[in-house]
Amino acid sequence: MAETSATTETGEPASHPRKSSWKYIGPGIVVAATGVGAGDLVATLIAGSKFGYTLMWAAVIGCVVKISLAEAAGRWHLATGRTLFDGWRSLGPWTTVYFAVYVVVWGFIYGATAMSSSALPIVALFPDGPGLKFWAIVTGLIGLTFVWFNRYAVFEKVMTVLIGIMFVVVVYVAARVVPDVGASFAGLVPALPDGSLLYTLGLIGGVGGTITMAAYGYWVNAKGWSDSSWMKVMRLDNRVAYITTGVFVVAMLIVGAELLHASQIALTSGDRGLVDLGKVLEDRFGAGTAKLFLIGFLATSFSSLIGVWHGVSLMFADFVERFRAPAAPAEEGAGPAVADRRQRSLPFRAYLLWLTFPPMALLWLDEPFGLVIAYGVLGAFFMPFLALTLLWLLNSSRTPREWRNGWLSNGMLALAGLLFVVLCVQQVRDLPW
Repeated sequence: MAETSATTETGEPASHPRKSSWKYIGPGIVVAATGVGAGDLVATLIAGSKFGYTLMWAAVIGCVVKISLAEAAGRWHLATGRTLFDGWRSLGPWTTVYFAVYVVVWGFIYGATAMSSSALPIVALFPDGPGLKFWAIVTGLIGLTFVWFNRYAVFEKVMTVLIGIMFVVVVYVAARVVPDVGASFAGLVPALPDGSLLYTLGLIGGVGGTITMAAYGYWVNAKGWSDSSWMKVMRLDNRVAYITTGVFVVAMLIVGAELLHASQIALTSGDRGLVDLGKVLEDRFGAGTAKLFLIGFLATSFSSLIGVWHGVSLMFADFVERFRAPAAPAEEGAGPAVADRRQRSLPFRAYLLWLTFPPMALLWLDEPFGLVIAYGVLGAFFMPFLALTLLWLLNSSRTPREWRNGWLSNGMLALAGLLFVVLCVQQVRDLPW
């Protein structure tokens, strides 16, 4: 694609393309830190513990698929000057209905999950202190206060620190277990051992594949990138994001393969599996390594918490704004000034409160059966919804011709859509109906 010939919505030439430079990197770091949660790392560990290095190729393909998906979301925002929700709304009222129900139910359950996940490593680090519910509430309130009073620039700096901690800790632990380099390279050759299909699909589609991929375009705008002149910068930023995510996945596969596979150690599924791993690391390498790992676990969980508190609240604010004023001009939908205004808006703050306070009730209650089903179904449908609607939007007249999908983008988005449909069906089948 030739950025130099891009035009704005009015037909005027776009501003001169910015040179891609490392100094601009930011939204990609945010999406990587938010998208990789504790549960994702456990799923990768379990895949490594069951199949060793055999599924390394799936981690690499997953990284490439999500680079394509996030690039498409960012390209829509920059090429059209419209937000992703504005694009969804143009496809018909069904998208508004789906998103409205999804964002309310998902936020209610995710809020409790994120707070509990952030509290787990604190309880493990300070076993004689207050319990899980206390720390869950504290982390939720800290996240609420931080996002409420800070704009994007500060938020990005804090997320960069957290992902730096995650990166150092995960790579350090992978190095301590001494990876088998030959086996890891052999794992790049596609193979499907018996019983590995679902783990393979999970590796390709799971890590870093959440609603935060849709939030990427909103963070791009909040950074100050608001037209097609930033396209090269956005693409570099996006590649950095998912290569970083790929490093996390590979490192966790190495830990699972070397530390758990040989000795047949089983982890608890879900976030608590990382507490189990902390105990394994303490037995093998001592308390220092175990505590360092728990600090990395905390950085992983808390970065996901504040990332969702910020990014999904921005999406919700845009949703409310478009619902109230469906005829607003497209060029007013995106840009740093609009993003800053949304961060101070009542809908943004209302959704922050929704993510924080109502979910605290779930810390004392078992999750209601109906909510678990609704959460599972709505969540399973989101990634196919994102992939297929982006495929639709970026091949239509809604996108300036210069920035519509080429054959590679179409192929990757179609692959992503197919993959996420299969995962969606499997996730719905696995729900406790």
